[in-house]
Amino acid sequence: MLTLLSKTLACLSLPMIHRLGAALGWLLHWCTPASAQLQHKNLQQSHICANETEISRVIHANIAETGKAILETLAIWQWPQEKALSLVKACHNWHLVEEALARGKGIIFLTPHLGCFEITSIYYAAKNPITVLFRPPKKSWLAPLIDSGRSKGQVTLAPANAQGVRAILQALKRGKAVGILPDQIPNEGEGEWADFFGKPAYTMTLASKLAEKTGAAVIMAFGERLANGEGYEVHLSAVESIATPALLNQAIETQIRQKPAQYLWRYHRYKVRRGSLPKA
Repeated sequence: MLTLLSKTLACLSLPMIHRLGAALGWLLHWCTPASAQLQHKNLQQSHICANETEISRVIHANIAETGKAILETLAIWQWPQEKALSLVKACHNWHLVEEALARGKGIIFLTPHLGCFEITSIYYAAKNPITVLFRPPKKSWLAPLIDSGRSKGQVTLAPANAQGVRAILQALKRGKAVGILPDQIPNEGEGEWADFFGKPAYTMTLASKLAEKTGAAVIMAFGERLANGEGYEVHLSAVESIATPALLNQAIETQIRQKPAQYLWRYHRYKVRRGSLPKA
């Protein structure tokens, strides 16, 4: 059923996909009140907005953006690489990639739950190889859809386990690029507690360790979703240091502040893993 929906969406224009996505976002908002409360709580916790009026404005936009993210992802998984690339209208600061490749120590792309995070790896993989770390779905029947959808161009997928970590370490040692979702909650024993918008969040240590071990350049990548289904703009920004999870979270915060309405505020970023309780 999901594959059929994905193929159907892929036949539609991006403006239509985003209009349907906005409607889906509102449907989810009214049908999942617990997630809606979490969305408000997380945005309020961030202190990005000056007051409740501004919070309401951002949430109103975020509801639609959340639905757009769901449907566009399903469509992108079915699109050929050429169609996805045709919707990227600009890429800012590509010189950071060229400089990093010239150094020969690899690139760690950090792509948080912001905007269209599927489009960034596709854009890079049209020019250079990249190994992307991902967490396999809990429902095994989803795996073929996700694997085929994300393996476009020169993208190699690496599961978030010991084997996958070895794969991305080897890629960095060869001077290649890797992609990591830095604000995903790590498994027990794979993270540390560090403030995220002023509140402790269990944060991955992998990205920091990889950067320290390899000397790779760290670049934040964000696929901004343009209004009216006009496409996407890829934003790249250099990150000075992610030597600690706290610095990693600061880099993510800086990125989110660029376009807070497109962040996945419904994500349970402050979830406590069993056996990984925060320090009192």
